[in-house]
Amino acid sequence: MRKLKEIILNLTVWLCAMFTVSVLASIVGFIFIKGIKLIKPSFLFSDYSANGSGGILPMIVATLYTIFLAVLIATPIGVLAAVYLKEYAKQGKIVKIIRFATESLAGIPSIVYGLFGGIFFVVVLGFNYSILSGALTVSIIILPFIIRTTEESLKTVPINYREASLGLGATRFQTLYKVVLPSAVPGILSGLILSIGRVVGESAAILLTAGTVAQMPHGIFDSARTLTVHAYLVTKEKGNIEEAAAIGIVLIVIILILNSLAKLISKKINKANY
Repeated sequence: MRKLKEIILNLTVWLCAMFTVSVLASIVGFIFIKGIKLIKPSFLFSDYSANGSGGILPMIVATLYTIFLAVLIATPIGVLAAVYLKEYAKQGKIVKIIRFATESLAGIPSIVYGLFGGIFFVVVLGFNYSILSGALTVSIIILPFIIRTTEESLKTVPINYREASLGLGATRFQTLYKVVLPSAVPGILSGLILSIGRVVGESAAILLTAGTVAQMPHGIFDSARTLTVHAYLVTKEKGNIEEAAAIGIVLIVIILILNSLAKLISKKINKANY
């Protein structure tokens, strides 16, 4: 009877895994089949044209601007907040409230963040529709992910590391940035990878803060259109599924490249530590 249960459990796990992989393969395959014929140098490296003969280079640049700026803003704030919650804050009601607020922020729809960013960053602070407004808004969206993943990564560092460092005469701060944080880097980078995926996939928040200008941005104060916003507008206004699918392929490639770079950095840091 016990062996039968194990067989059923293993079969269920394999079926779930196969179902997940098949769904992913079908989605990616559909996108590639629909859009691969449009992936040409003229499509990737030329300026946008309203008549449909142009490319998506301004959208690629705007997307990269948004990704790097949002990660640059949210990472230090999220990591430092997680370090404070795990290493310095006295565990009690206040910390529980902060954690609850962080988890609640992670579940708020992105359109709500977009409305907030449109009012606060665009109007109140006077940044207008710009990449900066969009990046600041998206940085708030990814902040809970970075805080939670960093905090969980810090929890996985063995207590022996801290005790050994303190026993050798290191201060608490030296132990933190020389022992604890380097050991937690792989988990922190995993959170950044998830955050990058969230930034790339945002459209509602970006639409209400960065605008829809399809011209090449010359700085972070220019209004711009990201790839996801462009895919949405192309589908809505033109009904061009092929072009939207081609944009989806570009997004997938960008995510794969950025994720590979993050993993490469993580491996090099691990080798340097050990």
